[in-house]
Amino acid sequence: MISSFPSIFKEKIETLQINIGYKCNQACKHCHVNSSPLRTEKMSNEIISLIPKVIEKYKIKTLDITGGAPEMHPEFRNLINSLSDKNIDIIDRCNLTIFFEEGYEDLPQFLAKNRVQIVASLPCYEKENVELQRGYGVFDKSINALKLLNNLGYGKRKDGLQLNLVYNPVNPILPPSQEILEADYKRILSKKYNISFNNLYTITNMPINRYANSLKRENKLVPYYKLLKANFNQNNLENLMCKKTISVNWQGHIYDCDFNQQLNLNGNNGPKTLFDLMNKSFKFDYEVAVKDHCFACTAGAGSSCGGTLS
Repeated sequence: MISSFPSIFKEKIETLQINIGYKCNQACKHCHVNSSPLRTEKMSNEIISLIPKVIEKYKIKTLDITGGAPEMHPEFRNLINSLSDKNIDIIDRCNLTIFFEEGYEDLPQFLAKNRVQIVASLPCYEKENVELQRGYGVFDKSINALKLLNNLGYGKRKDGLQLNLVYNPVNPILPPSQEILEADYKRILSKKYNISFNNLYTITNMPINRYANSLKRENKLVPYYKLLKANFNQNNLENLMCKKTISVNWQGHIYDCDFNQQLNLNGNNGPKTLFDLMNKSFKFDYEVAVKDHCFACTAGAGSSCGGTLS
């Protein structure tokens, strides 16, 4: 069994991932950000104004917007509108239930109008499993939200409005085959609810923050780390998302990935803030900051914000 995570290095950045705030209308058991309705941290307007400039300067292809519920940031829509003349893919990591909160009823129409890609969490096609992880009432709202998105044209065609779902295990185990599970999701959601979507992403639960604390209380944290290390797959190193992504927190600080961001884990040689990126020109060839949690991304078929790696 491998003992320490190997060295890996940055490459040309293709994705800018921003966490624009921790406020969320949910408080999920597995949330590595510890988001909840009580959180107040949010990205300032000054930092948000730098995002289009950084995208243009470094020719970034994808803006990946996360939270919390990112849509709850008061500048969420203005940011998307400010990128309308840029040739860039925009991803909204959406929890689906936000559509039914007061003031967000027209959000699906806004996302469709701006051709924003939606990556939506649906950890199971069974109601009981979803609500065990995400709370009472979440499943029915999620199903209704997916139907609404389908009616707007999401998830209908490969070249149309993109609707991708995310699966992560309820228990501390590795996800099953993404290809097989996607087929199951499509068959069951279509048969039961007449719902369609583009892709299913299977993501390994990251043992940090709220989820790590939950595992620790149940004496499952150490066995989970052993499982991740025992299933280390060298082949996944080549495709790790942290190599072509920079992750920015609500304060404008830069990390190699969203998980390092939550651990405040940073390397020594890269840019520290969005202001650094604007004031200097960086070559992305420095070493990525790694620790034991990185084994979650290399275990088995691998894991990233875009699903499996191999």
